[in-house]
This record gives sequence, structure tokens and C-alpha cells, in this order.
Amino acid sequence: MTEAITEAADRWSWPELHDGQRAVLREVVVHGSRSRADLARRTGFSRTSLSRLTRDLVELQFIVEGEIKPRSGRGRPSEMLDLRPESAHFAGVKLTGEALYAVVTDLHAVVVERVEHPLPASKAAADVVELIGRVVADFRTRHRRLASLGVCLAGDVEEMNGRAEVIDSPFLGWDRVPLQGMVEKVSGLPTVISNDVQALTVAHHWFGAGVGHSSLAVVSFGAGIGAGLVVRDELVWGARGHTGKVGHLLVSNGETAPVCDHGHRGCVSAWVTVPAVIANAGAADLEDALRRAEEGDPRAVAAVEGGARALGAAVAYLVDLIDPQKVIVTGEGLPMARLAEAAFHQGVEEHLDPSSELGLLDFWDFDFADYAWAASISAIRRVVQRETT
Repeated sequence: MTEAITEAADRWSWPELHDGQRAVLREVVVHGSRSRADLARRTGFSRTSLSRLTRDLVELQFIVEGEIKPRSGRGRPSEMLDLRPESAHFAGVKLTGEALYAVVTDLHAVVVERVEHPLPASKAAADVVELIGRVVADFRTRHRRLASLGVCLAGDVEEMNGRAEVIDSPFLGWDRVPLQGMVEKVSGLPTVISNDVQALTVAHHWFGAGVGHSSLAVVSFGAGIGAGLVVRDELVWGARGHTGKVGHLLVSNGETAPVCDHGHRGCVSAWVTVPAVIANAGAADLEDALRRAEEGDPRAVAAVEGGARALGAAVAYLVDLIDPQKVIVTGEGLPMARLAEAAFHQGVEEHLDPSSELGLLDFWDFDFADYAWAASISAIRRVVQRETT
């Protein structure tokens, strides 16, 4: 039984860590309990430096000395260093066009609380930010060591003068909103603002289906479609943070190909998104489209299989581009891909370079709160790696 966290909660904030302390803490946060010898090997610190760094982190109550494990062969037994997940908490918020999903996670990204609220009818940035402030204030009544906050949404996010701004969020109708400064003012917490798929990619790389892989692609589709890429353990940001734009890649030709809401005929978005599948099937909603496809309705079958093939094409383009070890497909539209998985693989094969290989594939069950979980992990990264965007 570890001793309780003792620091006064009402005046606690995340301490300023130097590079060495962050490097050691990151290893334990991301990879779990580690021996001193393993930490020395992974970080490159000498035994003396590592002892000092781990002592600092023990005093800060982020890690605790654990069991002694014998080493194979000769040498002294190795002392394990364990993370104290309860030593800090992090809030994550996902904004859709209609709702706010929020979670609190511990330092190991385990969700300890989850809430959901409808957005204000106005959807005005000031009103939504006020709601975020109320949610965070409520979280703080139960989680007194709240260290940082992440907010993610569908749309483009850019850094302007060191602060993150929402450049365009079509589902909220926002343009050039200085969201980071607004949220930090009402929450009192260091805040990370990010595109939702980019946040989800980071989350899967550190704690989800991408753990242990240095390169991966995450494709999420629902009302829209986007992708996140990790290469050599680093998220690919791009010059303006606009990576993963696969929605308007051309996948079909001909006058009968559907048209997306931007007027592009036969692009990925014209086939794959939930609104596209519904429209192409002539259905009331996605559930209706899938049910009718299962029953053999020709129009619904064409819509669902066409959407799955176009999704496979988008995945093939990403595989050709970065050659990832793993591809994770998720999102509100995932039931469509599951129903027409054969068509999905057909789409991959039709567009994959002959020398490329799909490799590992994971259809990850989706919940909108996954994005809030991902936003909280962006907040964890901010303090562990001093991430600012």
C-alpha cells in the first residue's frame, strides 16, 4: 500500500520539471513500471544522474519505489520504479456540433469520470467556453490535483503568436477563434487545443491500439473523415497543422459517381462519411442504411459497399505514403466498414502499390468520449513533454 498523496490540494499545481525529470517520467508514464537499469539504458543517463532524477520524482510523488526483482545472471537485483497514477489528473473535452463530452483521467490515462452536456443553442464560442469553464470547475470539486486541460474538435487548429487558434470548424461555425486563451482564462489551467483526429492519434500511440509501434496511421470517419500519422514516434504536424486530409482524394470516376458537399465528384468524402452513406442509400439514418444493405436492398448495398471500398482506398494511400506498422480505423461510421469488410479490403487492394503492404489493421470500437480521452492525453503530453499545440 503506497502512502497517500500529501501535498495540499488547494494550492497544488503541476511543478516545473527540467528535461531530465521529464525524460524519466515520460518513460514510466508511457511504458509502465521500469527498473533503474532499464531506465538508465532507455534514457542514457548515468546511474548517479538517474538516482538523483528518480529521487526528485519520488519526492514530487509522481513515482514510488516498488519491488526488488532479481536480474538474470550476475549483478545486483533491480529495484522497480512505479508510476503513481493518482498523483495528478487531467481533463479532456471533445466538442461536436451538438454536444460537449468531457472526461477526467489519471496520469496513466485511465478515465475516472465522464460527463456529457448539450452545447448552448447559440454555439457561439463565448457560450461554449463558458460551459467548458463550468465543467472544469465542477471536476475540480472532486479532483483537486487537476494539472492541465485538453480540448479537441473537428477543424483546423494553428498556432498564432504562441497560442492555438481554431482557424475553421465547420460543425461549430467558428473561424479564427483564439480558443486556447479563452479556455485558459475561464479554467485557470494550462490548455492544449487540437484537431480531434490528431489528438486521437497521439492517444493511440501512447496508450491505445498503437502502443509499441513507432509508425502508425489513424483514420476516423463519421460526419467527416480525417487521418493522423505517426512516423518514428513523432506525430506529423505539417507546416500549418493540416495533415491527414484524405477526404477529397479521387476514388471513382464517371457521371454516376456521387458528389460531396464541396462539389467534388467521386472523392472519398462523397462515399465514406455518414451523411454520404445515408444520402447514397436513400436512407433515414446510418442504422437504416445498414439494415437495408443487410436485407439486400440494391441501393443500400451499393452505398455501403462503395463507402467501404473508398475507405479502403484512403487507407491504401496512407500506407503507400508512410508505410506504417499499423493502421487503426475508427469513428462513428465504423459499423459500415465492419458490415462491408470484404469491400474495404477490395478497395485497399485496388489502390495499394504492388510493393506496399497493409500490415496490422485494427477496427477500433468507437465512442465520442474517446475523443475527450484523447484530449486529456494531449494535456498529459503537455506537462510531460512540454507540448504546446
